[in-house]
Amino acid sequence: MRPSTLRALKRAVELTRQNRLTEAVLIAEPVILTADSYEGDEILRWLAEHVTDFTGDTDMEAR
Repeated sequence: MRPSTLRALKRAVELTRQNRLTEAVLIAEPVILTADSYEGDEILRWLAEHVTDFTGDTDMEAR
């Protein structure tokens, strides 16, 4: 994944945790939409691995 993509995703996490979802989407959406299929797969994996970063829920495995 490109460093700029990772930075955008991490910034989206920060904004989401601050309840600034609209801003998070405005930052992450263009990066996701312009990714090629390889980077898109990396983004999906990263999002799946970091879902608790967005939600703050540390007990995801219990569900």
